[in-house]
Amino acid sequence: MPPASAVRARGAAGAVPARGAAGAALARRAFRDARVRTIAFAYLFAIYAYIQPAGYRHAYPTTSDRLGFARSFGANKGLRLFYGEPHDLLSVGGYSAWRVGGTLAIVAAAFGLLAAVRALRTEEDTGRLELVLAGVVGRGTTFGSSMAAIAGGVSILWAAEFAGFVLGGLPVGGSAYLALATASVVPVFVGVGAIASQVAPTRRLALELGGAIVAIALLLRVIADTVSGWGWLRWATPLGWAEEMQPFAGARPLVLLAPLLATVLLLTGAAKIAMRRDIGTGLLPVKDTAEPKLRLLSSPTALALRDERAGLAVWIGGIGLFAFILGVISNGISSADISPSMQRELAKVGAGSIATPAGYLGFVFIFFVLTVSLFACAQMGAARHEEAEKRLETLLALPVGRASWLGGRLAIATGATVVLSFAAGLFTWVGASAAGVSISLAKLLEAGLNCVPVALLFLGVAALTFALAPRAGAGIAYGLVSVTFLWQLVGSLVGAPKWLVELTPFAHVGLVPAQPFRVGDALAMAALGVLACGAALVAFRRRDLVAA
Repeated sequence: MPPASAVRARGAAGAVPARGAAGAALARRAFRDARVRTIAFAYLFAIYAYIQPAGYRHAYPTTSDRLGFARSFGANKGLRLFYGEPHDLLSVGGYSAWRVGGTLAIVAAAFGLLAAVRALRTEEDTGRLELVLAGVVGRGTTFGSSMAAIAGGVSILWAAEFAGFVLGGLPVGGSAYLALATASVVPVFVGVGAIASQVAPTRRLALELGGAIVAIALLLRVIADTVSGWGWLRWATPLGWAEEMQPFAGARPLVLLAPLLATVLLLTGAAKIAMRRDIGTGLLPVKDTAEPKLRLLSSPTALALRDERAGLAVWIGGIGLFAFILGVISNGISSADISPSMQRELAKVGAGSIATPAGYLGFVFIFFVLTVSLFACAQMGAARHEEAEKRLETLLALPVGRASWLGGRLAIATGATVVLSFAAGLFTWVGASAAGVSISLAKLLEAGLNCVPVALLFLGVAALTFALAPRAGAGIAYGLVSVTFLWQLVGSLVGAPKWLVELTPFAHVGLVPAQPFRVGDALAMAALGVLACGAALVAFRRRDLVAA
């Protein structure tokens, strides 16, 4: 019989490969679980990266056209709000770095936060992490496997954006660097999401904490890009670091050290906390012995409203803040020197003139339509989360019908959509009034009303996909919103037939206050949304519940 020491040695030697194989298997599983989200984001990155250089080259073929564009919009604070500070608007690469880098950096931050919270806190909340840790792997292995899976997703986003730039005619080296600048935002907010997952005791609170950090980072970047003398604030936000890398405008690769160092510090801190705390808890205390609060517990619909209150408050705050900023900066739009070529391109997408505050606000309100539509899809994502966590099984075991549960969810989503839409109009009016812009409150509330029909349509689509394909429903809904919005922006620019351009719901929105409200189109979209919700109620009653 071999000595005990030899047996222990062989056991230890065999345990390392076992843990390594288990870690690789966990990473592959986490990567597969996130495939729908990764594919949706990769598609968005690739399409947006392609259309910007292609569209700019088509719209401004000569140097004089580009000089006119640079003079008109280079110092426009309204555009800097969305895209950041431009460094070179005379070249296709410099324009693409401005338009793509500023926008996709925000999307990259959202991807990093969602990926981290899904891989860490959601796995813990559902109890799957406890089952994994009961095997041969430890906490360090599971944490590392989750980060490896996310790293695979980040590489796909980089490759998709890189391919879009190359297909759009940009140089290979510059395309790779610009895609890297955008992708560098992701790991930083993966670290933010990882820290939030350790601090918060629930997935919802982790997302809210992380979302607040994203909002602060974006606000710092907006202040740095729009307020004279505050450019140094870019160094206080990862979104600013992506700008400071200056792709196609005097590259500064050493700036990459900032996101690299921040990522290492955040992930190291998150890993150390994860090694020490109890499973199912967070650093923030849970008041299990507190006096019970029974408000909004009278029905499943009231419970859903109770669960969504904090999230709705965050949405209202975010939309209200940006609406106020847009209202304030609209005062400086009237002095913009809009080139004739730019006027022609804006006319193609139905924007008309944006040389006045009313025209500018009418144009940018299409982004609020997009935001509220995404919120509607997120509400169905919350309903799916309730089903995936098997909480819905408990509710339906009570005298609660499926149609009443989903109908209550749809009613909450509809009411919240209306609230967000009118909040956008109200806070825009407050900002415009503060800046001395004379636009009536009624007109801007009408502009907010523009958001409702499109959001109701996508709410119906999201509900129907949830009822028919629960696991893929959220990805399909988000994908349709993204694709139709991008098509609204570029369909006319690339010369597509009018009937094809008008397939997107965004093409049927009257840009109030510069244009009249399209009552007929609004009623048609709202009716389609209601019909889709009705079909979702019927389909949901007939399918089995599907866990995660």
